[in-house]
Formats: sequence, structure tokens, C-alpha cells
Amino acid sequence: MRPLLAAAAATALVSVPLLGVPGLAGTAAADDGESLAFTMTDPRITESSGLAASRLHKGVYWTHNDSDDGPYVYAVDSATGKTVATVTLRGIGRPRDVEAISIGPDGDIYVGDIGDNLGGTWPYVWIYRFPEPKHLADQTVRATQYVVKYDAGPRNAEAMMVDPRTGRIWIASKNEDGGALYEGPARMSASGTNIFRRTTDIPLWITDGAFSPDGSRLVLRGYFGALMYRWADGVPHEIGQMHVPLQRQGESVTFTTDGRALMYGSEGQDSEVYRVPLTGDERPDDVRGAGASPSGSSSATGGGAQAPGDGGGQRSMGQFTIGALTIAALAAVVVAARRLLRRGGRSA
Repeated sequence: MRPLLAAAAATALVSVPLLGVPGLAGTAAADDGESLAFTMTDPRITESSGLAASRLHKGVYWTHNDSDDGPYVYAVDSATGKTVATVTLRGIGRPRDVEAISIGPDGDIYVGDIGDNLGGTWPYVWIYRFPEPKHLADQTVRATQYVVKYDAGPRNAEAMMVDPRTGRIWIASKNEDGGALYEGPARMSASGTNIFRRTTDIPLWITDGAFSPDGSRLVLRGYFGALMYRWADGVPHEIGQMHVPLQRQGESVTFTTDGRALMYGSEGQDSEVYRVPLTGDERPDDVRGAGASPSGSSSATGGGAQAPGDGGGQRSMGQFTIGALTIAALAAVVVAARRLLRRGGRSA
């Protein structure tokens, strides 16, 4: 284990670009209006790695554990932090490394069993799909399982997003020197293999991502920072760096259902979820008003008056010192070391 740990430390300190640890991008910002939204109190949820705002139940967020759990998805009430439903998935194999969750335009929940902490050694990964339950209660549901491969070979990934306009699934790989977006097929096959094709390099060590409810924005986060993109016809146009709360192990992100804020989650017992409001061009088109996007992408729902005092400008992220960058690098070492100690001995 010690040589493996040393390699992780070297990788974290040398290979991660400034934006890939990137992030620090937001830890210095003092006026981002972040606030603690809720704390997950369920003792079973110790490795919350994905977050998705329910479309059917106001104030409820879906999450799941990373690994060593089972085919379970949890509905957490943001008003109390308590789990109000546990959904057991039937008709799938035993999950290996569940990293992401998203809700599609069909109202189905998609769960990404796409992690590969052994460095991209699994020849395929899985995505599970099931309808969001209309009633919140412990229940067992039959899920559809999709086999996924990448056109360039195995990848480690922690971000999976379903485009709310087209229903197409996207995966963002997680690499120490920056990740990439992979586009899924227009129609997923439950009987064959679904090839995801690399489209865009992303200068970020990606731990999660999410589309805005209207599909006009894509956010990708790392442990210490995030990037916001304007999304048009499957092409990301960078808006800028985003503030990310300092968390124990920042693993998840999702938009609120009104598109006005981001919710950031973390692993760990009693993990905290923070709300960070969006401003200016960070806001989705249907929040800023129809036709606000200079890229020409239209709002999916239209309407939505511009908020008072919103000048539409990009948030200034400030300058970061060498000391701050050092802290971020050391934090990356801790994260990598902890994950390797926990999982390094596992076989594929």
C-alpha cells in the first residue's frame, strides 16, 4: 500500500492542473451567499456521491452511496435531512462503484455505476434507470440496466448527466490531468453495448456534474472548484469558474428545481449540503429571460424576469496565492490517500 500511496501523493501534487485542483477557484470568494441547506442524518448514508433534485416531490433530493452498499437509492427531505424513502433496485447486478445520479426529461432516474478506482481497468460500466416513485415510501422497483463502454477504452468517471432537452446521457471522466466529456448514443440499448464517444476535453478533475432544468447550462465540479458552461446543441461554451464551498470531500452537485442555485454535497457521515445562488450569466436562460444567451441557444421554457440588480456579468473570482494552492494540493493528497486506503486492495 505504501508505494501506491506515494504515487497518489505525487500525482496530486504534480499532475493536477491549477483548475483541476482547480479549484480553489472559489474558496477565496467571500460574497457568494453560500449557506448550509441541510445535513443528511441517515447513518446508512456515509459516502453520498451523487445528488439530484426530485421533479415530483418538493424539497426532496435523491442520493446514493459510493460503494460497499447495495442497489439502494435514498430520498432525503431537505427540510429535515431525514431519509423519507429507500428504493431498492431489482433486476440489476451488484453495483460496484456508484458515482452519479440524474433525472431525465422522461421523469426517470438514472444512476451511474461508472466509477473505476483501479485506474480504468474495468472493460465496461453500467447505468441503471427507473421511474421516479410517485409516492415516497420504502419500496423495490425494477430497473433497466445499460452496459457502457468508451470509444477510447476504460475510463474512471464520477459524473453522469442526462440532457433535459434531448434525453441523451453524457459522462465526464475524472483524470488527474483533466477530464473529458463523452456522448452517449441517441437511444440507449438494454440488450447491447452502448458506446460513449469522447467529444470535449475539460480542464478539471471532475467529481460530478449537472444540467440546469432548462438544459441551457452545464456545471462540472471538482473537489475544490467548478466550471459553468453554456450548453448549445451538445457543445459546451465556457462561462467561467464557480465558487465551491470547502467540504470534507466534495463529490456532488445539482441545480435546484428553479435553476437559481446550485446544491453541493460531500461524502462522510452527517454530510452537509450547501446552497450557492447563481448570478449573472451563470443563471439558466429561463431564469435570466428568453433570448439572454448570446450563443443563440433558446430557453426551454421561456419567461422568467431578470432579477433586480442582476447585471448579467460573470462573477469575479479574485486572485489566489501560492499558499492557497499549496493547501489545495495537500487536500488533494489527503483525498487520494483516503480513497486508496479504503479501496486500493479491491479487485475488479
